[in-house]
Amino acid sequence: MIQIKKPTLDFLADLRDHNDRDWFQKNRKRYEDAKNNFEQFVQELITGISEFDPILKGLEAKTCTYRIYRDIRFSNDKTIYKSHMGAFIVRGGKNNGSKYAGYYFHIEPGNNSMIAGGAYMPPTPWLTSIRENIGENGDRLLKIITDKGFTDYFGDLEGEKLKTAPKGFPKDHKYIELLKMKSYLAARTINDNEVLGAGCYDLVLKGAGIMKPLNDFLNDYEAWG
Repeated sequence: MIQIKKPTLDFLADLRDHNDRDWFQKNRKRYEDAKNNFEQFVQELITGISEFDPILKGLEAKTCTYRIYRDIRFSNDKTIYKSHMGAFIVRGGKNNGSKYAGYYFHIEPGNNSMIAGGAYMPPTPWLTSIRENIGENGDRLLKIITDKGFTDYFGDLEGEKLKTAPKGFPKDHKYIELLKMKSYLAARTINDNEVLGAGCYDLVLKGAGIMKPLNDFLNDYEAWG
């Protein structure tokens, strides 16, 4: 079974401390090795997740992984490189992250790695459909996020909220707290020892399996897609 290697995390830690082009060019071989290690791990994850989420079959890691280069055009932070590697495993690849809920895996030294997923700031048509689904089937979502397996692994559903009820819903709606959410996220931090351990793949795959019912609920819409 493929594992995240210590040199991969070591490279990212060093990149965080030496975030400039000269250092990066001198350490390009380390970067390529780290990139290949991460992509191989992600490909194994895709294969594993596809067993219970078959719509992902045939997806390639390169369409799910993000570039190491930061987009600094409109940012006050002019740091050139990210000090993490991330992948969003979702139907059609990472560019469909604004259309479908999926599975996010991220490695970052300093105990900042994570498995996450769901819908992050979905655009209005999708968010409207999610809220309509909650309005009609909120009991189904509540059952998913209060299941012991979900709470033991992820804790609570996360996401920024409106201060009041969204348009079209009464303030005293039974599921008003779910309706006020602007993102629907599940996330768990993974420490460095877990990332480098032999059980990392199984840990992340388990989280993806627990997350699938949430993603299915968020992707259960017709008005968007």
